Amino acid sequence: MTSAAELRLQTCQPQTLALSADEVAARLQALPEWQLQDGKIVREYSFQNYYLTLAFVNAIAYTIHTEDHHPELVITYKQCVVKYDTHSVNDGKGGLSQNDFICAAKLDAIYAQSVPRNVN
Repeated sequence: MTSAAELRLQTCQPQTLALSADEVAARLQALPEWQLQDGKIVREYSFQNYYLTLAFVNAIAYTIHTEDHHPELVITYKQCVVKYDTHSVNDGKGGLSQNDFICAAKLDAIYAQSVPRNVN
């Protein structure tokens, strides 16, 4: 199994292959906050207010740009939902690749370092 720490050390590759269901399940074990939904990996990040939500979005923008792997973001007052999949795999039909898990691990690390964010 690949750990979250191992994923964070990797960089996204432009030509990547779709992962099998078993490979996806193994990587999800390393990232327990992420869930498989409609063929994407999804995580909801919660914050105390809109300012902290936007601060997180700004913080992850650099990683998203550097890795050249862009998620779907849904931003509300106290939440940012991130959805990753890879459009270029499976002959353009989409699916999950190693790149999705690399970025998920990196976003989790940014969240772990962010200012107080738990909603009580």
